[in-house]
Amino acid sequence: ANGYLGGLLSKYSTAAAFDEQTIKPSVQVEHTQLLIDGKFVDAAAGKTFPTLDPRTGEVIAHVAEGHSEDVDRAVAAARKAFDLGPWPKLPAYERQKILLRAADLIEKHNDEIAALETWDNGKPYEQSAQIEIPMLVRLFRYYAGWADKIHGLTVPADGQYHVQTLHEPIGVAGQIIPWNFPLLMFAWKVGPALACGNTVVLKTAEQTPLSAFYVAKLFHEAGLPPGVLNIVSGFGPTAGAALASHMDVDKLAFTGSTDTGKVVLQLAAKSNLKPVTLELGGKSPFIVCEDADIDEAVELAHFALFFNQGQCCCAGSRTFVHERVHDEFVEKAKARALKRAVGDPFKSGTEQGPQV
Repeated sequence: ANGYLGGLLSKYSTAAAFDEQTIKPSVQVEHTQLLIDGKFVDAAAGKTFPTLDPRTGEVIAHVAEGHSEDVDRAVAAARKAFDLGPWPKLPAYERQKILLRAADLIEKHNDEIAALETWDNGKPYEQSAQIEIPMLVRLFRYYAGWADKIHGLTVPADGQYHVQTLHEPIGVAGQIIPWNFPLLMFAWKVGPALACGNTVVLKTAEQTPLSAFYVAKLFHEAGLPPGVLNIVSGFGPTAGAALASHMDVDKLAFTGSTDTGKVVLQLAAKSNLKPVTLELGGKSPFIVCEDADIDEAVELAHFALFFNQGQCCCAGSRTFVHERVHDEFVEKAKARALKRAVGDPFKSGTEQGPQV
């Protein structure tokens, strides 16, 4: 881990001059409709919303705006795919092969996916292309590997009894992801759910809906049956609330703010008491002791706070420094922050693009 982090830090340590000329991304936006039952379709009400280039505020594309009726359609497709379709009944090895094929396709289209992610989110293209999309591939290969290794237990019992636990897919998984790592959050939610044989309805963040559609299409190219993975773009109070409240969703997973997490938990409880997994915001502490290498501590603390424009659930947003090295640390930390290369995320050497 230290070698990886050290290489990453040195890679982005050189300041680059800001170039005011906006670089055109080398990718076309192909999919802006909802993905329901294996097909890209318009929202039931025909509404769209703009997704913006955070560099300029200009519209990248108009994306279908899902509401409760669209969530109903997506959940119905996922329910049908779970109850009647082949996915949960497939041998785990067959599910594994489809996930591995999807990972291969993502790897093949690494540069296009990275460009789409940077265009919609604002993170440096080098970060997307060299770190995050390869991590996406690795994550799906990891979860694929789990598909045929999920075992129950044979439990000792008193008397003439045979006690066995059996792990089965839970059903329709509702998933809501944020805008800071759109595809990595996609992988964390979709990967384990699919590996275990569940079906999915995923709501993208309204700021960053584009990359999920692209990758979901690759999953279908890899052989994923229709209705297993459904994507609804839209807003939290409408599409998100409808998904959290839905009576036919069996499990809910949410990553986002603490305040919204409270609402999601409340909606889940008031509906069918579906189990909920929450990953919410934090204020992670970074501690510098008096015997630390201050130059290294400054670089690590800088990375902990500013990586991904500081848009991390576990960003090192509180720094505790021993009083004996406090002044030296503050002086050097300020100097490092002033050197940070802010600019167009498509320009090589940019450390920090726009806030999404």
